[in-house]
Amino acid sequence: MTELPLAGIRVLDVSTLFAGPLAATFLGDFGADVIKVEHPRKPDAARNHGPAKDGVNLWWKTLGRNKRTITLDLGRTDGAELLLALAEEADVLIENFRPGTLERWGLGPAQLHKANPRLVIARVTAFGQFGPYAARPGFGTLAEAMSGFAALTGAPDGPPTLPPFGLADGIAALATSYAVMIGLRTGVGQVIDTAIIEPILMLLGGQITAYDQLGVVQPRTGNRSVNNAPRNVYRTLDRQWLAVSTSSQSIAERVMRLVGRPDVVEQPWFASGHERARHADELDAAVSAWIAARPADEVVAEFEKAQAAVARVYDVRGVVADPQYQALGTVQTVPDDELGPVRMQNVLFRMSATPGRIRWAGRPHGADTEEILASIGVTREQVAALRESGIV
Repeated sequence: MTELPLAGIRVLDVSTLFAGPLAATFLGDFGADVIKVEHPRKPDAARNHGPAKDGVNLWWKTLGRNKRTITLDLGRTDGAELLLALAEEADVLIENFRPGTLERWGLGPAQLHKANPRLVIARVTAFGQFGPYAARPGFGTLAEAMSGFAALTGAPDGPPTLPPFGLADGIAALATSYAVMIGLRTGVGQVIDTAIIEPILMLLGGQITAYDQLGVVQPRTGNRSVNNAPRNVYRTLDRQWLAVSTSSQSIAERVMRLVGRPDVVEQPWFASGHERARHADELDAAVSAWIAARPADEVVAEFEKAQAAVARVYDVRGVVADPQYQALGTVQTVPDDELGPVRMQNVLFRMSATPGRIRWAGRPHGADTEEILASIGVTREQVAALRESGIV
């Protein structure tokens, strides 16, 4: 098959920053016609996020890929009416305004479903559409704090640690794109309510159940795990960092035999990952000493020979140079009118019959306004008048 699997699905991306736009990106990667709607004078703040080259934002090239861009002032009647006209031909609308904002503009679910009863509306906000916090401003950082993620991250004697990237937003984007696909599968118009504070909770494991049943509160353990050991990052003789994981019993046994401590494998406590974690000091000391006496290449080779799990701790330079990432095609080079060839992450996964594809990188603000409005019967002269009045 040469046609992308979501070809024919039209998505209106009326969201800003990360969770909503990234969900739309995931859909666009597999062929959805994503129309990015931005304010004429206040573009998506993601366009100013992170580094730029010659005035061209680099993060936007990834976040905005596979999207056509249009400008509309949704807070004005003419702009709202144009969005409703676009919604008539759309399958999905993704938005992340504070609850009540679209309703105030005459663009709430009631009006959108009147224009298109089968429309799937995804509403992505920090706290959800109802509850005592619903009206508060919020970002993924607050979700990382409230979910318990930050409380678990960092050294035991240090402060809670926030991730240096949009972790909660990314998880919410994955959840939202999944929810959109379910909504499309049902074939009926409906509203998806994604609260960014919720999806990250699922990835934190069974903490709520453990607290409910045992009163256990998981502590901060740095790079160690409360569920298995040895598990940490270790420095080599040539000052490189390697990560070791022993989530399975057989791997834990191989590691300890490799580092010269087969005696611990026979201990009764070694048969349980949770019990091994209680002896992390002893296990870490053995692994750390063995790795510290050898250069990284030798350590990796010996771990591979023993069929034990190890990986180098990369920064971005290691990622783009790594032969496994190269074999998978994880980093793709995309032609771009503004920057020329630009490298970025590939689509999330490979599908044998209907693979996704990066068709183009993020486009300039409002670059496709005339083309998109023409599809709903707006003439070039009318677009010019709309520009003059500030609607587009």
